[in-house]
Amino acid sequence: MPMFDYTAKAAASGQILKGQLDVPTRDDVIAFLRKSRMTPVSVREAPKDLKMPSFGSGVTTRDVVIFTRQFATMINAGLPLVQSLTILAQQTENAVLKDVTRQVVYDVEAGNTLADALRKHPKAFSDLYVNMVSAGEAGGILDTILLRLATFLEKNDALVRKVKGAMVYPGVIMSVAAGAIAILLIFVIPTFQSMFASVNMELPLPTRVVIGASNFLTGWWWMIILVAAGIFFAVRQYYATPVGRRQIDGALLNAPVLGDVLRKSAVSRFTRTLGTLISSGVSILDGLEITAKTAGNMVIHDAVMKSRQSIAGGETIAGPLAESKVFPPMVISMVSVGEQTGGLDEMLSKIADFYDEEVDVAVSALLSLMEPMMIVVLGVIVGGMVVAMYLPIFDMMNAVQ
Repeated sequence: MPMFDYTAKAAASGQILKGQLDVPTRDDVIAFLRKSRMTPVSVREAPKDLKMPSFGSGVTTRDVVIFTRQFATMINAGLPLVQSLTILAQQTENAVLKDVTRQVVYDVEAGNTLADALRKHPKAFSDLYVNMVSAGEAGGILDTILLRLATFLEKNDALVRKVKGAMVYPGVIMSVAAGAIAILLIFVIPTFQSMFASVNMELPLPTRVVIGASNFLTGWWWMIILVAAGIFFAVRQYYATPVGRRQIDGALLNAPVLGDVLRKSAVSRFTRTLGTLISSGVSILDGLEITAKTAGNMVIHDAVMKSRQSIAGGETIAGPLAESKVFPPMVISMVSVGEQTGGLDEMLSKIADFYDEEVDVAVSALLSLMEPMMIVVLGVIVGGMVVAMYLPIFDMMNAVQ
């Protein structure tokens, strides 16, 4: 049975009352109110509780970008806020975002600000999104802020895809290599082992090592899976702790080649996020706090929060960023100049544009280095196994001669 929200005026006192009724139809609500000597002001079906699916059917960045650009266009064209949101709810293809938008429409009609309505749906709209919308509402430039938001989300999403792409290629190659080695050890090596056992000859050391590895894999495969799963969950639990996350994130930033990609992407995300927030009218303290939450790296988070404390104490942002040893000297210098000249937001945007290109270069360098390394490693392992299996055959041929 549907739930209806109502607003009514009491006949005796003139007081405005609000409530909910669980009845079959809207007419039943009106009948109940009149029977209770109240005048209906508004009656509408309450939105159903939104349950965000856990896997595969949530709101993607691309969905939010399209939503935001369409929203900005309609606001700029002069359409009322509620009408714009209603149209978006009808046009959005993502079912989850459609339900979210309907709830936002309901909350706005009930008297909430757009930012407050969006804040109720953190899985769809981040703190950064909500705070920028709030600044846009306060400054009367909501359409401009929405366009700026869409551009920011697109660039941020492109940066994330670049970094993920750099991880996917080596991962796929290593998975294929591991599968090929496992097939050789499980299915091919035992055939050679049976052949060698039939001639009852002493095997060379490399051959015994490969056969031992094959026997271990076929006999203790379940132990290997259990140990791998145990290590994975142990690292995952350790990463969930503040100390563990700080140490692992720091190690990743200092890793050869990969650390360079992660460091440059972190600098790009930090500068673009903070620059976008400041240029949109969000205070520097709130902007730093939001930026820290969206950093994606505990070391960056700590450095940004120290900068926030520094600003709150009347000092500069650049000092704590330099102490973290994460941000390159060029970034520190440009941030310092931006603080002194009052153009910090513009300077941060320039740094972000520069480091977007640097991430492209770093990703290309990573892939160009990883490809020959993986080919060499795979060739040595597979080639070594093949040679180890043929060594006894060579010995047998020499004995026959």
